[in-house]
Amino acid sequence: MTVDDAAAPAETARAMPARVDVARVAGELIAGLVDEPWGQVSPSVYETGRLVTLAPWLAGHDRRVEFLLATQRPDGGWGAPDGYALVPTLSATEALLTTLRRGERGTLDGLGHGGGAQRSALAAAADRGVRMLLRTLPALDVSTIPDLPATEIITASLVEAVNGHLDDLRRMPPAALGHPVGRLPLPRGIDDIRLGMIHAALDAGVALPEKVLHALEVAGRRARGVRTIRPAATGTVGASPAATAAWLDERDARDPRHPARLFLEAVVKRHGGPVPCGIPITVFERGWVLSGLLRAGIDPPVPAGLAESLRSALGPVGTPAAEGLPADADTTSVAIYALGLLGLRYPPDALWEYETETHFCTWPGEDGFSISVNAHILEAFGHFAASPSPAVDAGTAARYAATIQKLTALLCAEQQADGSWLDRWHASPYYATWCCTLALQHYGGPGATDAVRRARRWVLSTQRPDGSWGRWEGSAEETAYALQILLLTPPDPGETGESAPRGYRFLLPSADDLAKGHVSGPALWHDKDLYLPSAIVRGAVLAALHLAQSGATRTGVC
Repeated sequence: MTVDDAAAPAETARAMPARVDVARVAGELIAGLVDEPWGQVSPSVYETGRLVTLAPWLAGHDRRVEFLLATQRPDGGWGAPDGYALVPTLSATEALLTTLRRGERGTLDGLGHGGGAQRSALAAAADRGVRMLLRTLPALDVSTIPDLPATEIITASLVEAVNGHLDDLRRMPPAALGHPVGRLPLPRGIDDIRLGMIHAALDAGVALPEKVLHALEVAGRRARGVRTIRPAATGTVGASPAATAAWLDERDARDPRHPARLFLEAVVKRHGGPVPCGIPITVFERGWVLSGLLRAGIDPPVPAGLAESLRSALGPVGTPAAEGLPADADTTSVAIYALGLLGLRYPPDALWEYETETHFCTWPGEDGFSISVNAHILEAFGHFAASPSPAVDAGTAARYAATIQKLTALLCAEQQADGSWLDRWHASPYYATWCCTLALQHYGGPGATDAVRRARRWVLSTQRPDGSWGRWEGSAEETAYALQILLLTPPDPGETGESAPRGYRFLLPSADDLAKGHVSGPALWHDKDLYLPSAIVRGAVLAALHLAQSGATRTGVC
């Protein structure tokens, strides 16, 4: 791998003092991938709520309840704006109602009281959650709800569960809650048909599609010990604590050596009670971190075993993000690209398994498609094709070229009028725009020049007064994506060159967190709930800081 840099103007370089020991921090980041092979992921309100309901016997139960109480918003909901509150609010509210109905007693740390005071706090939080749902659900429409995995079946399952609680609680004298009379409606455009199909399949002993297992908890007690489902080697079902807890029946839950129980205990211990939506994320995390660092010109020592773990994960249809999930085109393409940047060429041919007439799907049968997945596939094919090999025959080389052309045309056609891109796997347009812009810059050829230029102009026009970028507020993650776009693409004539130094100054305080192995900012990545993959985000921020400190205005990875 070589890096071809064009030096930045002297005044720009002087405006960006080197204050981050990139080599040291990158080395520690890579070491963390080995030390924590399941991945580094933030806790989820949704998933934690499901464990409160499904596994009250599991260590850390009180801390999970505390987590729900502590993260409730003043309006009674949980989660981020713009429709992202639906799933976490349903889950947390249902979990608190379940806890109330169990008649739990004891002391919750931080309340300073036990018994009645605890129940009062739970009831008040549940009541606020119910009121928020009664107020907002009638106005929701499926077209305005964020496109997160399994949202429709999760919503149908939890609306049914909450309504069951409310019906029972209203019959209890005196009323346990002070909420208005009523039942939760399903948002317009959402029904319970798919949920019913899952229930029917489990009742009939029919095996579910592998991708459905990630949200197996929607089946409730029907999922207990289903024989057509077996945990992965790590003990997980569907790479999900909630799905695993839903599957683990009462007998196996009492077995301290059962793999699924050991998995749950390990995840709970790692996060102190609360749990993330998706774990492990081994291949996904390693591919994103390594490719992001290497593309930015950071060349940390990579243990041979780490690279081998990516290579060995790849099979005839690619690789899943980790055990318990189906193979997908996104993780496969990034793993192949990362291997290429490490000098370990791996043919991208498995990705043709995901090709449709118009685009590449994340997995077969996907509803819609992801623009960032197609950008990553362009990088995998583009990087491999850029280094011709005598082992590639003329027909295959021609197919590579046609694939690159198809993907380039797709990305250009899907660009928004303002120059940005949007994606189904991330809440921020800065992530999607970063993915598409860099793929087109490096591998899109002359036909992508205008799209790259328009993206750059959008980034410049959306910088905040404090130098940051962000959808809801300025964040280190989104600022890192914007900075990389500015520093890895050619500037337009007449640009002042002020935006990158301002962004760098905003990002500098995050260097202290990076050095400590942390990163701050909102959860922006799509799973059943929004989450923050901290190692991946730390890698993105470190790449941006490195590019700024090196004074590069344009870097091309060959």
